[in-house]
Amino acid sequence: MKHAGAAALQSLHDLIATIRTFGLTEKSTGVFYRKGKAALHFHEDAAGLFADIRLSGSGEWERLRVSEPAERQRLVALVARELSMLSNASPVRGPSSCRP
Repeated sequence: MKHAGAAALQSLHDLIATIRTFGLTEKSTGVFYRKGKAALHFHEDAAGLFADIRLSGSGEWERLRVSEPAERQRLVALVARELSMLSNASPVRGPSSCRP
């Protein structure tokens, strides 16, 4: 499965514009990073258009079909949920070296 070309990315214009509003870094059209790590990009093949997403920190890519409007809405909801969870997470702290 190849990375999405210019025509495929153009057909995803509205979806990509929506994803841009989440504050991810877009290194090239449709290729998004979070904190310096690849987080989201698009592919195309005969079966349609797909997004590979990696936001939860698991290191694993999840592939979602994004050819249809409902599939695109699902991706937007997933990105919003994942980023919300990551921004609301408390930082993990080790034992304190300060004494009262």
